[in-house]
Amino acid sequence: MSKLKVYHYPKCGTCRSAVKWLEAHGHELELQHLWEEPPAPDELSRLVEKSGLDLKKFFNTSGEAYKELGLKDKLPAMSREEQIKLLSSNGRLIKRPIVTDGSKVTVGFKEDMYEENWA
Repeated sequence: MSKLKVYHYPKCGTCRSAVKWLEAHGHELELQHLWEEPPAPDELSRLVEKSGLDLKKFFNTSGEAYKELGLKDKLPAMSREEQIKLLSSNGRLIKRPIVTDGSKVTVGFKEDMYEENWA
C-alpha cells in the first residue's frame, strides 16, 4: 500500500479512528501533529487545490478557536490568501484529519469516503 501523510491531532477521536482505519488497510503513515506543526501556507494551498474542495471545508467550524475568533462572520470578508495564512498560523482551526498521498487529499473521516479513496 501507499505511504500517506496524515495531518492530525493525537487526542482527537476522529483522528484516532482515521489512523486506525488506514493502518488496518495496510497504509504506511507519516503523522504530522496539526497543533504543533500546522502546514505552511504554500503546503496548505497545495492541499486545498488537490482536494478539489472549497477552502471553507478546511476550517474546523465546530472548534473553539473558530468560534472565539468569530470567523463565521469574518471569513467572507477575507481573501483566500488571508484565510490560508490564518489556517497555517493555528492548527486548531484546521478540520482534521487531512490525508494525502501527494496527488489526492481527503479532509475529515467518513468510512465511505476512505473506502472510495484509500481502500
